[in-house]
Amino acid sequence: MKLVVLGAAAGGGFPQWNCNCNQCRGVRAGQPGLTARTQSSVIVGGPHDWLLVNASPDILTQIQRTPALQPDRALRDSGIAAVLLADGQIDHTTGLFMLRERRSPLPLWCADPVHADLTQGNPILNVLGHFCGVARQPVPLDGTPFEVGLPNLRITALPIAGKPAPFSPRRECPVAGDNLGFTFEHTATGRRLFYAPGLAEITPPVWAAMQAADVVMVDGTFYTDDEMVRLGLSSKLGSQIGHLPQSGPGGMLAHLARLPATTRKLLIHINNTNPILDARSPERAACAAAGVEVSFDGLEIDL
Repeated sequence: MKLVVLGAAAGGGFPQWNCNCNQCRGVRAGQPGLTARTQSSVIVGGPHDWLLVNASPDILTQIQRTPALQPDRALRDSGIAAVLLADGQIDHTTGLFMLRERRSPLPLWCADPVHADLTQGNPILNVLGHFCGVARQPVPLDGTPFEVGLPNLRITALPIAGKPAPFSPRRECPVAGDNLGFTFEHTATGRRLFYAPGLAEITPPVWAAMQAADVVMVDGTFYTDDEMVRLGLSSKLGSQIGHLPQSGPGGMLAHLARLPATTRKLLIHINNTNPILDARSPERAACAAAGVEVSFDGLEIDL
């Protein structure tokens, strides 16, 4: 069983389509140390059937780059056996539109608040009802493990601190289920991977899940809390939009440093402004010194 990173960037990708920051200009120019990344999504399972975790707007490009997602068992076929959503954000859900040519309803697992947002504020699931349809299953939020029909894969969802999408009526008053982390367990080996691409706070339950995992893949959106403000790209801090930065006391790197040396530690959902995208930057060196990897498209992790 594997986890494969389809996309490692935050919303907008890297380079972002309308951004001329130094890093986006650099990756377009082929500057050494900078590698393009599509928007955040992973698959878990294999070798023939996979769980798609979040459906990025870049899903068609990601499928084309991932031969395992285009098996040839029938005239029309896909390696995507089911979809699991961590939240209702645009960069994690609009790729669902691109799966509309399925010949049967799309098996989809999501929490009740996300289902509400995707049938009301941004009614993607209603639109899919005019095409393949959706066979939706609720994600349990009480820590009960669940399965999605793939062998040896058991999943536990954990409500985590973060904000729902801007179109949600709960944007400023989140509820449990708006934002989830997942523990993926290979039941044959007992190995676990904790995945949380959006994470605003390391609460005791989150810390327990991280400690129990062999691999931890967590929010890498911003290096500093004021990153976007300093660049003149936003008036809001990273923490105000639901992301814990890597640097500083209480930052993600400080938390990851407390994990056992045997734990593999990775960052994902990395914003185009984050200097860790530059392999030659002191910020990337700080990650390496802390034993923390920066995810990239195509990265494979054995479970």
